[in-house]
Amino acid sequence: MTKVRHSYLLCTFLFLSTLSFNAQNKAEFMIRFSDKNGSPYSIANPSAFLSARSINRRAKQNIPIKEDDLPVNQSYIDSIIKTGVKLLNRSKWLNAVSIDTTGFPTALSKIISYPFVIGIKPLGIKPISLPDAQRSKTEGRNKNKFGTLTTISTSPAYNYGGSLNQASMIGADCLHSLGYRGEGMVIAIIDAGFYKADSLQAFDSLRTNGQLLGTFDFANHGNNIYNEMSHGMMVLSTMGGNLPGQLIGTAPKAKYWLLRSEVAATENIIEEFNWASAAEFADSVGADVINSSLGYLTFDDPSQNQTYADMNGKVALSSIAATVAARKGMVVVVSAGNSGPGTIGSPADADSILAIGAVDENGALAGFSSHGPSYDKRVKPNTMAQGQHSVVASAGGGITLANGTSFASPITAGAVTCLWQANPNKTNMQILDAVQKSAGQYTNPDSLMGYGIPNMCVANMVLGGQDFSSFQNDLVLATYPNPFDNIIHLTFYSSQVQSITFCMFDMCGRLVSENNMRVNTNSLNYFTINDIEQLAKGMYVLRVSSTYNNFYYKLIKN
Repeated sequence: MTKVRHSYLLCTFLFLSTLSFNAQNKAEFMIRFSDKNGSPYSIANPSAFLSARSINRRAKQNIPIKEDDLPVNQSYIDSIIKTGVKLLNRSKWLNAVSIDTTGFPTALSKIISYPFVIGIKPLGIKPISLPDAQRSKTEGRNKNKFGTLTTISTSPAYNYGGSLNQASMIGADCLHSLGYRGEGMVIAIIDAGFYKADSLQAFDSLRTNGQLLGTFDFANHGNNIYNEMSHGMMVLSTMGGNLPGQLIGTAPKAKYWLLRSEVAATENIIEEFNWASAAEFADSVGADVINSSLGYLTFDDPSQNQTYADMNGKVALSSIAATVAARKGMVVVVSAGNSGPGTIGSPADADSILAIGAVDENGALAGFSSHGPSYDKRVKPNTMAQGQHSVVASAGGGITLANGTSFASPITAGAVTCLWQANPNKTNMQILDAVQKSAGQYTNPDSLMGYGIPNMCVANMVLGGQDFSSFQNDLVLATYPNPFDNIIHLTFYSSQVQSITFCMFDMCGRLVSENNMRVNTNSLNYFTINDIEQLAKGMYVLRVSSTYNNFYYKLIKN
């Protein structure tokens, strides 16, 4: 142990010597500690550092309290502060703190001499504060933020308006119609700011019903995150927004923690440390689901850039933290990134999480959606959702359209939250597995769309015990909504390579709509009938024809 420490510290001293000429700029560092010896906390008494919700989440999934749950040793932190540096954040999972050494250039030499310090890592150039009027100009700057089954027939739960497509594409509206809208669930959003979420009409139901549990700014302690960037506000709207006839989020009844980890004006590794601290906070307050529409690959200091070889879930700080968060029993959902043919960033490469890519309103791959797999060849992105022309709340009031995996991720996260609400006795990994199994490319994933577009009502069937691998014949698994307005969604299991024909007839037997889809062997397939807006109100018959079967369903147009 001593030899390892001496070798590590020698490298650190050599590194520090290279910073002497510009130490005033490289002001932020991560200090890693060797242990948690002498802690006043004990894993035998977790209520001293974890909420009852957090403890219950672990208990329900048989997840033990471990040493990495213990807070960072306060005596070590006190010793660091005595050198004159400013404490920024702490991470119990990384057993480290982040500090600002501005004005104390010799502090690092003192810190590295402490026997409990095993490493110092630069976290980037100190960000420059911007006036409020300039903040919008830097948002999104060069970042990756952004047996036999009974067919399900449901009535629309909400007047979704333009947001119906993004909700129904993954079956969120189906779960809503079954009564699962996020009640009793907690989502933590880690993002860059939530501009006007405390006043915009889109969130009035969240405020009125006490669904906003609190906020915390890990990027700049004490700031009002409602005065910061609008990116997180738009993300929140795709889950918790409620503007009938315009926008309904995928988890409108869930409760939310709003956590800021990002400094939009810069891109430095310290933001990944902030992310880890925010994820730990989400765990400690008992969040069930984390959504983060942030991604990291390149930085303002090119020497800190991460490579594709680093995208194995074990190198980037945010990826390490995301994996631990999943190990603590949360479902972690993150955006895959917006680098087009470029690779995913962190924390999308983390293990046991859902990294979400983007498709357009028709289910086709969005050109900006980052590609996988992870460097160690795990399927990435995991699944897809609408991230092109997504309907989101506007900072000026009302709604707007936005592009990015930033929106595909929360649309999915909200739906996953409702799925877990419907299956409260399942583990987070069972939820994740069911979502992937419900996706259209589950048997043949690729590096562009992973397992494909999921369907939450089919995932609900998986969690109910339905084994799709045992199917011998074609089946229509879901048709919804019914009654319908201007669109119908179907989920079809195909036992073979074939063409499927969808025909709708009025009650006089006249053909009013006809569509075709080519499908693969042993595949789940999703189809949308959207050429029916002109149909008059009344009853219709839908015929689904495969090679050897015809399926008939009565549908009603509102």
